[in-house]
Amino acid sequence: MQSPAATMSGSSVRATASTRTPSHLVRRPEWMQGPAGLTEVARHQLSLPGRPVIDLSHYPDHPQGMDGGPRQPRPKPVNEAEKAFLDLGPGAKSWLIEAAAAGTSRMRVKMAAAVELAALVGVGEVDIALGLAATAGRFAEDLMSIVQHRRHDSRPADLVVADESHSVQPGTSAWADFGRKPA
Repeated sequence: MQSPAATMSGSSVRATASTRTPSHLVRRPEWMQGPAGLTEVARHQLSLPGRPVIDLSHYPDHPQGMDGGPRQPRPKPVNEAEKAFLDLGPGAKSWLIEAAAAGTSRMRVKMAAAVELAALVGVGEVDIALGLAATAGRFAEDLMSIVQHRRHDSRPADLVVADESHSVQPGTSAWADFGRKPA
């Protein structure tokens, strides 16, 4: 009696839907009795521990670029408020992507405030300000200050990105002689 998972035909076995193995991968040697074995499909290049080698052609539907890097996120509005915000321009899209990546809180409130500000000062100004805020990593409720700063003849090249290399902290050199007796 044949098993329900496979049907024998000559030296090969045809797999049915219950095994989910493509028929061209199933091979049954002449000397073998019982279930069939599988054939080697691909041989991958060797890699070092901690450095996997991934062949992108094995994952055609994976959301990544052909260079292996992650595909850039594409914001999709789910309601009219989000659509109005994204319609401000590319600065709004980059702000939304960067703010979400940074884990910014109260994003819907900030997005609504940006749409209201655009109605007051113009869509172009707010879009540029949102782009600058995204570049500088400023996601607080200070979009109006960026718009005002731009109106006072500042250039985008004067953009200051907050990082650890510049600080207003005076340092601890004043404490170097603390506890020592004067000579």
